[in-house]
Amino acid sequence: MKRLGISVLALFLLPWPPLHAQNAAIDELKGKILDARIAQQTFANGLKYCSELNGKSFYYQLRNRILNLEEYFHSLENLAKAEVFNPEKRRPWTLQDVKERWEEVKKQAQADKEKCELVRSLPELEKRLEELQKTTAASDKKQ
Repeated sequence: MKRLGISVLALFLLPWPPLHAQNAAIDELKGKILDARIAQQTFANGLKYCSELNGKSFYYQLRNRILNLEEYFHSLENLAKAEVFNPEKRRPWTLQDVKERWEEVKKQAQADKEKCELVRSLPELEKRLEELQKTTAASDKKQ
């Protein structure tokens, strides 16, 4: 009798793992879609430059333009050589300031590239979500 109860219980538990996996995939897609929509709103001005945001340039929001990383680095070096005042540090630019800012803009360039890719993938993500929801609904009806 104990074996029969365990066997029946096992039969009921078998269909759940695939459904759980589908629900997790749906939740993951919904999260990516939300991230894409947020990027679409917060990065709206930069989206028109996505063709140029390939990791070698970044969107400079204050001037609403794209800056090339290499050219920006040379400009930073020139600021340090000329000992131009750095308003963030309230002293002249140093090579350490240049390195810090360089790391920041490299990260920004990568983040800008990722935002563009995410927004670009939004229609595909929405389509995949719709298809996954349909298959989940169909499998729910079968059970």
